[in-house]
Amino acid sequence: MGAQWKAKGREAAANAKGRIFTRLAREIMVAARSGADPDMNPRLRLAVDQARKASMPKDTLERVIKKGAGLLDEGVNFEKLTYEGFAPHRVPVIVECLTDNVNRTVSNIRVLFRKGQLGSTGSESWEFDYLGMVEATPDVADADPEVAAIEAGAQDLEPGEDGATLFYTEPTDMDAVSRALPAQGFTVQSAHLGYRPKNPVTLGETERAEVEAFLEAIDSDDDVQRVFVGLAD
Repeated sequence: MGAQWKAKGREAAANAKGRIFTRLAREIMVAARSGADPDMNPRLRLAVDQARKASMPKDTLERVIKKGAGLLDEGVNFEKLTYEGFAPHRVPVIVECLTDNVNRTVSNIRVLFRKGQLGSTGSESWEFDYLGMVEATPDVADADPEVAAIEAGAQDLEPGEDGATLFYTEPTDMDAVSRALPAQGFTVQSAHLGYRPKNPVTLGETERAEVEAFLEAIDSDDDVQRVFVGLAD
């Protein structure tokens, strides 16, 4: 589980699309603070690409960009919060949130961590590497992920979901790698900065089920953007 944790079947659920749109919209609004032109704002360009792949309506996308850039009257300010701690069985977890109400988020996260242990800033991040994570799928059958990683400048790779490959980059190289992969026969599905566990924990079936229930409860909170966990596949 080197990439962010995803609840099984969540993206296929009917109500999941609204949650995906909400998370994408928040990411776009935060990115748009640095400028409303995706060509001049790499973070915004990546977020917009993901929104388009998720079939976000064009008028919604344009409005979200303008809202984040402060070009509309009803401005909103989202703050990024990062929480570190343990899931059950001492599995390290990092939770990233984007919120317009810090008090609400803090309260919710404390409740959600009651079955685990909430730590202080820096208490668990040392167990992870902070990297760019670019998920891409091959356009042709003979596309070689290892060659693509070398040519695009990725640092490492591992198999992703549904035939995709997860390319790891230095944080500053993520946009360049995302731009280079199409020339190597890959279509980028998502790209973001995140945490890759250095020493994932291996659990039995019962213990793993407890951890996944804990993670699913956290992931279902509206303010949670991404969940990273040091749990072996």
